[in-house]
Parts: sequence; C-alpha cells; structure tokens
Amino acid sequence: MKEQKDMYDDFERLPANHDLSLPAWGPYTKKYIGLSHISDQSKGVRFDLSLFPGFYRRKIDIPNVLWESGYHPWEAAPDFSCYSHRHELEWKDRVYADISFSQLNDQSRLIRAHLVNQTDKPQNLVLHWLASLQPPRLPGHGEIQIITEVQLPDDAKWIDALDYKELIFDKPRPSDGLVYDGFIRGEVRGQYFTNGSAIGCQFGVDTEDTLLYEINLDHSYQDAVFLLRCQAMQDGELELRLGEREFRFDLESSDTLILAELPIGILSAGKLTVRLHTLSSNGLIIDGFTITEQCTAKEVMFVDRPWSIEPELLAGPVPGTLILHYPEGPYYYGLMWNYSDVEIRQFRSDELDQFARHTVHNHVDAILHGNGRGHYTNVFMRPIPISPESSTLLHGMVCSGTFEEVYSYLSNFTLDYEKCESSYQAERTKLETPPYYPTGDRYGFSQQLMQATLLTNTVFPVYTKRTFIRHNTPGRWWDSLYTWDSGFIGLGFAHLDERRAIDCLNAYMTEPGDSGAAFIHHGSPVPVQHYLFHELWNGGQSPAFLNHFYPRLRQYYLFLAGKINGSTTNTLRTGLLKTWDYFYNSGGWDDYPPQKYVHEQRLEATAAPIITTSQVIRIAKILRMAAAMNEDWHMDIQEYDCDIKLWSKALETYAWDEQAGYYGYVIHDEKGEAIDLLRHDSGANYNMGMDGLYPLVAGICTKDRAERLIAALFDKKRLWTPIGLSTVDQSAPYYRADGYWNGAVWMPHQWFYWKTMFDLGRPELAFRIAYTALELWKAETETTYNCYEHFIVQSGRGAGWHHFGGLSAPVINWFAAYYKLGKVTTGFNVWMLQQSLNEDYTEYKAEFHYAGARSDAFTILINLADHMQFVATGTGCKVECSKHPGGGLELLVTDCLSQASISIQPA
Repeated sequence: MKEQKDMYDDFERLPANHDLSLPAWGPYTKKYIGLSHISDQSKGVRFDLSLFPGFYRRKIDIPNVLWESGYHPWEAAPDFSCYSHRHELEWKDRVYADISFSQLNDQSRLIRAHLVNQTDKPQNLVLHWLASLQPPRLPGHGEIQIITEVQLPDDAKWIDALDYKELIFDKPRPSDGLVYDGFIRGEVRGQYFTNGSAIGCQFGVDTEDTLLYEINLDHSYQDAVFLLRCQAMQDGELELRLGEREFRFDLESSDTLILAELPIGILSAGKLTVRLHTLSSNGLIIDGFTITEQCTAKEVMFVDRPWSIEPELLAGPVPGTLILHYPEGPYYYGLMWNYSDVEIRQFRSDELDQFARHTVHNHVDAILHGNGRGHYTNVFMRPIPISPESSTLLHGMVCSGTFEEVYSYLSNFTLDYEKCESSYQAERTKLETPPYYPTGDRYGFSQQLMQATLLTNTVFPVYTKRTFIRHNTPGRWWDSLYTWDSGFIGLGFAHLDERRAIDCLNAYMTEPGDSGAAFIHHGSPVPVQHYLFHELWNGGQSPAFLNHFYPRLRQYYLFLAGKINGSTTNTLRTGLLKTWDYFYNSGGWDDYPPQKYVHEQRLEATAAPIITTSQVIRIAKILRMAAAMNEDWHMDIQEYDCDIKLWSKALETYAWDEQAGYYGYVIHDEKGEAIDLLRHDSGANYNMGMDGLYPLVAGICTKDRAERLIAALFDKKRLWTPIGLSTVDQSAPYYRADGYWNGAVWMPHQWFYWKTMFDLGRPELAFRIAYTALELWKAETETTYNCYEHFIVQSGRGAGWHHFGGLSAPVINWFAAYYKLGKVTTGFNVWMLQQSLNEDYTEYKAEFHYAGARSDAFTILINLADHMQFVATGTGCKVECSKHPGGGLELLVTDCLSQASISIQPA
C-alpha cells in the first residue's frame, strides 16, 4: 500500500480555492455534450466543441445535457485522458456513433468518431462539429450574466461591496456562519453588477445593519464626493461614517441600480474606515462605491460589457483545418478533420435544439440566422455513406494556444490512421479496470456505465468563494454544488481514483476559523464527507492526509453540533439536533412523510428528526478515532465522548416508541422540552421509515432494540422490497406508490445500513443489500444504458435523472467490496492503523483500532487471490474465516480489544 501513501502525502497539489485538479480540457459543458476547454477561468468562460451525428437531410441528433437526448456516457478515464459517449441514432445499437476524446498533449485532443450501421440497409449519415464560446450564466442554467464595467477618473478607486472587513446583520441569522454555496455573507449574484456580485440578501431590512470597510486613500481631496452604487427597495436613510465624521444618505426607491451622491468636502490621504449603517427598514442592494473630487464625479460611468462570442474564422495552414479566434478569450483554437465533403457554416443562435432541427433542410445558406444571442461554428461533414453491417472511422483534432502555436500544430500534425489509432489505444489503456473476481463479470458493463457517468459529471463554471471552479455534479441538471451528493461521489471515486476522491473531499472543506463557512454547504446537511474521510484513511493511512483534513472536518462537526459560527442546530433542551434553519431536507429525502408534515404545519422550531442527531453521533465516533492519532488532538476526545453520551441518552429517552418499534420525531414545547412523538392522524408513529431506524447506524441501540430495527429493515411487509430497502415502511398509513422517495428505492441510505451490518456482524444481510442493488442496477442499465436516481417499488424500474452519479454511486462501492481484488471492507467502528498486502494478493496483515464493544461481533471483508485456501489469526481478537459470496474472505471478529491485529496467510 506504499503507492497509496505516496499519493496521500502530495497535499501541496490540492487547490486552495475548491477547484479540482483536472486538466483544462474535459467534459465540462452545460449545454451540448462533447469536449470543453477552460478558456478564461477568472471570467468563467468555457470553449465547447460538441459533435452531433445524424441522418443526412433527415435528422440531426442534438445531445443536450439537460434532458434525455439519445447519448450515453460510455467510458471514461479518471483524468479525462480518454472518454467517450455513445449517440444512439436508431435504438438499440442499430445505428450509432461512439465519439471519444483522448489526450495528445496539454494543448490538444484527438477526436475519434466511430459511425456504425448494424442494419441490413445502407445509411447516409452526417457529423456536425459545433464550436462555441460559453460565458458564465446565472445559477440554475439562467441567463448569460452581464457584467458592468466601471470607468473612473484618475483620482478614484472602485471599492467592491464584497470587499468589506465586516458585515453585521442587526438580527443574527442562522446562515451567518454557513453561507450557502460558499458565498460570503450578504452576497448575491445578479445582472449588471461590477464584478458579478453585490451585497443584498435583504441587507437593510433591519435597522442597524452595518457594513464596515477599511480603505486607503492614495492622496487627499479638497472637495470630495462619495458615490454609492446601490438600489433601495423603498425610500429610506443610510448613515455613512468616514473615520469620525458622520453623513446621511437620503435614498429613493428605484427599480434598478443608481449612483447616489453625497458631498464630503476635505479628506486626507491615508487609511480610512468607511461604515455604512442602516437607519430605517429598507432592503438594499449595494454594488460598491468610490470617492472622487466633485469636479470629476461626472466622469464616473458604468458600461455594460457585452460578451464577444462570435469568432474570427481564419483559414488553417493545410486543407481540412480552421482556426477560431474569440475576442473574449486569450486562446486561438485550431480544428482539423479528415473528411473531404465538408461545409463550414455558422449558426447565429444560443440554442440548437429547435433551430438546428428547423434548419436541417436548409442546404443553401452558410450563415443560419436564429435569435442572434449566441454563435456556433459548424464543420458540417456530409454525406457519410455506410454500407449495411459496417462502420466508418473518422479522426480529428482540436488544439489551443497562441496563433503561432496553433498554426504550427496544425501544420505539423497529420491525421494518419495508424498514428491516430495508436495514440487512441495508448490513452485507452487508462480505462482498464483493476483486477476483480470472475464472479463479478456479470456486472462489468453496468459498472462501466456507472463509472463513466460518475467521472464525467463534471462541469465548469461553478461559482464559490468569489471564484469559478470545476466541480463534480450529481447530474448536469444540477448546476451547483451539492454537499451530501458530493460525499457519495467521493465515495465512488475512492474505488476508481483516489486523487479524484481527495479532490472531491477537499472541495467542501474550508480553512479552520472561517467565520462565514464552516464547510461548503448546499442542500441536505448529511455529513457524508466524514465517511469519505474514513474510507480514504482506511485505504491509505497517510499522516499528511490526516493532518490536513481532521481540523477541517472537526470544524464541520462543531457546526452541526451547534457549537460554532452561530449555529442553531442545538437549541432544544433535550439536546436533540435539527438543521431546518439551513435546509428543508434533513436526510435528502424530499417527500419523507414526517418531514413534509413538519413544514406544512410549521413545526421547524420544535420538531427534531432522528437522522441529524444519529449522524452527528456517528461522525463524532469517527473523529474520536482520528483524534487518537495525534497528541495535539487528544483533548478533543473527551468532548466527543460527552457529546456521544448526551445525544445517545436523548435519543433513547425521548425518541423510542416501544409500540411501533421505531424512533419518532420528537416534538418540543416553546421551552425546548420534549412533549410527545409526532404521530399521523391514524395514531401511527409518523416516522416509520429509514429515519426511524437511524440510531442503528449511530451504533447506540440496546441489543433488543437493534434486533427489532433489523427485523423491520428486512421484513418484506415493511422496508424490504424485491428491489431493496424502501424509504418508508410499506405498512405505514402514509406510504404511497407515487412519491419521489416515498414508494421508491434509493441507494445512499442503503449504503449506511449496509456498512452498519458489518458493525453488527451480519454479513449475510449486508450482502443481501449489495447483491439486490447490483442486480437491479445491472438490469436497468443493460436495458436503457441509463444511470438513474431511484427505482419505483411498484415496477422495479429506474426513474429520475438519467445520467445520475451522486447518490447512486454506492453501486460502485458494493461491486468493489465483493469483487475487486485487494479491497478491504469494514464497518464504521474499524480504524486502520497500518496494513500490508503483497502483490499477488496472498498475504495480508492489518493493525487496527476497534471502537465497538468487546462483547460485539463484527465483520471484515478481504478480497485475496481466488481459488486458494487461507488461514486467519488474530492478536487481541478472535477470528473466524470463511468465503463470502463474491469469492473473497469474510472474517467474523469477536472478543476484540480496542487495538488488535489480524494476519492472513495461505493455508
């Protein structure tokens, strides 16, 4: 495992700005699938090259990433050195195009289009290359963002509203210490701001809201004027304090940003404190301010900056080449193709879904005029005849650089068939999967599709912490960060590429002491990052990894525990935790019945779910094991112990429903005292579902209660279904067949219960969860080639987003656990101290810390060489060794001390 340790020690490479350590070229589009290049990261500008196959003079296939459009992620290397998509022209695999992109060098990519006709009729196909420059858009696939430039006289300096030293809301907000999406406090994105952002978020709605700036005046002013670019929702007063001098703005309401002017008089050069203070209730948007002489104030101008996204088309140095130069970007782009029947066209439109289809029969115009809001350069290859039961292979190349670099590259590169194929095959070797048991062969194709989907669900730009980044997304429909989904993305990456997994974890960490973001938060605050940390640690045991992530994950924990940054999670006297102030969703399950009821009845202040407290208990246990590794952190252990004891007692005392056999939502009075469990109109416990079983995951239940919860999990009339674990008990009066989560099987919470079965020494139940999920996934992906969000209990079919990674990633973990050679799988209570595995997978040794009770049995899976017999011995524990259904070893460990070791040798 030395290789993993070296990988984990390389922490200087981790981006400090939440970006990913990926190349500039990749599948980053948010529009039409293909290849993208980050043209200007500071501006969030992306170059897209999409390939659209189709039937000549009949139909064009538009691979829009925002809905099902006939293409499928097919193969992918973790570093994007090679990836491909299958475009289905005639389902299923009768006529299709496999389009791949592979690395030539840092500036260029090879394009390979394999057009296949498996019908008994000849086909006339086309292939469109569509090149475009894509500026950033407002969040949620909104409009192209328009930035306004400020023009100033020589004596003035523009101060962006976000460059404050301090922003204080008179009435503290729960989000003050956990601002959504890594924004800074008060930040809003919008149109016509000077840097894309302004201060808003109802700043000024409460009197006494305050902004404080510290600026430096390079020279003195004799007749200064303070110019504030802002928008007021209604008439009101704003106090301005410059040093010790006080002034007042009388602001008038407006529908747009205005430049408010306030005479100041004499100002001396040097440091100056600027304080803006609301005197009346008036929602404000503040873009920024400047100070200048009265006589030059009229020179302050604001000009909306258009995006120059139509390129200059330049002839390439040899036939079959074209150079594009976009005034907006720093790069020239070179295109090269090897098909002779080509026309160069232009689409002047920002969408092609309708316009390209509408003009498919326009065989005359070279410039096709649409809505004029965008531009695509079209290299149109047509017709491409393909005989029955045959195929055609086309190669191409795209490169970037200065004009001289691109011109030279196009001059010297040739699309020689043998050289292109050799280059492609060399990069394709990175697609090879790690060795796994032959028993896993049946899942090979379904795993391939999931891996390709998970790895290529990466987009640019995403905005956070005042910068644009590349980011892993559950699916391209979600144009955003997503905290708990990304935890599962990282867990999937952990078995594909540790570097991607570490990047994914790092993207959600913030520096210790960050008062505005204890972590990067978007969506359900389920702390999956801690489990990813645990998984990566158990795979590598790198001190550098531990030292980097422990302080950041502890900060994350302390916020969820209600201890820092003004967190409001811990306001109830029972000690039970709730996160309603931060998101409507406690566990990612949007329509989970008691959660819906809490919001409908506005019980957020008094209702505590079970998952939040249970999850924080479990991550406290993970961090407690981590803290034992460093003497500087030993003082934290006592705090974790106290927290675990307090929350465990609260759950057992207030939440257990003996009659129902579930833990229930606890309703409190105005003082925060528990008064009852939340019940349905029928009188049934309203939490008969996964939330009601979560103390099992926390590891706090008595044996009797644990057995009752396990029985509910695997009861075919309750939570167990033919396709896996239902989110809601099927016998509950509020179960329904047509819900999003209610009536559906999802993968993420099954992963938590699967891992828990290892802690409970129930490997047969763990395998039932994993096997059922893998078979379900296999059946759906082989039928549709899609990777879905969830599965409908009633039919067993997939539903939701069709190219979904995120919460469906556990199918990768389950495959690795049972079939990947060398994989070691434990529950949550095992913390590896050191491991060794020889190259032929015949000898394994491990020393570990065990956090469970000595009287409890637990399970470890180890996938060693196939068709061999092994003997396992334990020090500080007893070990029974048997084969698990996948082919590897299943260790049942009993009578285990807090520190123990195991050794496995050939028999």
